[in-house]
Amino acid sequence: MLRVAVFDDHTQRRESLRMLIDATDGMTCVGAFPDCRNVVKNVVECAPRVILMDIDMPHVDGVEGVTLLRKQFKDVKILMQTVLEDNERLFASIVAGADGYLLKQTTPERLIESIREVDGGGAPMTPTIARKVLQLVGVRSSRIGVSADFHLTPREQEILGLLVDGLGYKAIATRCDISYATVNTHVTHIYQKLHVDSVVAAVKVAMQEGLV
Repeated sequence: MLRVAVFDDHTQRRESLRMLIDATDGMTCVGAFPDCRNVVKNVVECAPRVILMDIDMPHVDGVEGVTLLRKQFKDVKILMQTVLEDNERLFASIVAGADGYLLKQTTPERLIESIREVDGGGAPMTPTIARKVLQLVGVRSSRIGVSADFHLTPREQEILGLLVDGLGYKAIATRCDISYATVNTHVTHIYQKLHVDSVVAAVKVAMQEGLV
């Protein structure tokens, strides 16, 4: 059973997320909290594998929550929900170490898919968020050419380009006619060759070095 915790200060939305998660086969909501004032204690007590984190909460927001969690929990997956207008906190959440980024308007189906994806080692990011991330890190998509220093294979370069476009692992698997596990293997190799440990960092290096 995939254990999921929700941090969201809007009562109705928080309860809706709890019901959605509990109604999904193989998934259970083990905790729902209005902010991150006790985030470490909350996570210790409910032991989730995935955390659905609202970026905008009172008292202690999602960015600070991610920062606090990353000091003690390296393996828990954190899926950040945000709005496009919140540039400063979106960038801060990237630096803090969230594993994926979705718009709050994401459909329930895509939200559930993203929870499973991030639990499986993926880094879901809606295309609009991906484009915003590229803007925030100050890189340009117009650069072309491959740097030989990274020794990316043609397939790895293709998959890296799809990550830059904001595609998730499942969509990449469909586009490239390969399995989800194969995509994950390619991404692992890309991370190793680029000397990074997240999809956001891979995208940043790809754009800065003109790899796509």
